[in-house]
Amino acid sequence: MTRRADVNPLLTRLEEALGLFDVRVHAVRDDQWEAGTPCTEWTVRDLVNHLVSEQLWVPPLVRDGCMIEEVGDTFDGDMLGSDPAASWDTAARAAHDAFTAPGAMHRTVHLSYGDTPVANYCGQMVADLVVHSWDLSRAIGAEERLPDSLLQFTVREVTPYAAELAKSGMFSEPVEPPAGADVQTKLLCLLGRRP
Repeated sequence: MTRRADVNPLLTRLEEALGLFDVRVHAVRDDQWEAGTPCTEWTVRDLVNHLVSEQLWVPPLVRDGCMIEEVGDTFDGDMLGSDPAASWDTAARAAHDAFTAPGAMHRTVHLSYGDTPVANYCGQMVADLVVHSWDLSRAIGAEERLPDSLLQFTVREVTPYAAELAKSGMFSEPVEPPAGADVQTKLLCLLGRRP
C-alpha cells in the first residue's frame, strides 16, 4: 500500500489500522477459524468476514458514489471463501485505494443514517478496525496491546457516539473500568469489552 500520510493524517491512522488487523488475520491458524471471540455471536471467521465485508463496501460508496440500496446485499453472507487471509488482503487493498484516491476525502458518502463526509466514514472505519483487532487478538492469543496512536484516535472518534453504539445492538453495553485503568482498558470498557 502506498503511504499517503503526507496528504492527510487520517490516512496514516487508516494504514496503521489496516496493518494492525492484517497482522492478526495472517496469524490465524487453521484450527482457530471457528474459535469464539469477545463478540459473543461471532467466531473468528465471522469477525474477519465482517471486516472484509466492511472493506468491500468502501469502493462503491467512496469511489463510485453508490447509494446503500444500489449495493444491496452484495456483501452479505460469506465473503471469505476458501482463503480468508487472501480475501482480507483483496478487500483491504480496495478500501485503502478508494480512501486514498485523489479527492476522496472531500467527497460525501450515502450511509444508512444519512449523507456523511468521507473523512468521518474513514474515521469510523479506523475505529472499528482498531477495536476488532483487539477482539481478534484475544480470540487467537495474539498481542493485545494496541498502538498508542490508534488508541488516542479511537477514543476521540468513538466517545461522542459510544452510547449510540450500544443502542444499535452492534456493541455491548459499556462496562465500568477498574480504578486506575489505562486508556486501552477504558476504551474497551466503553465499547462493552471485558479486558
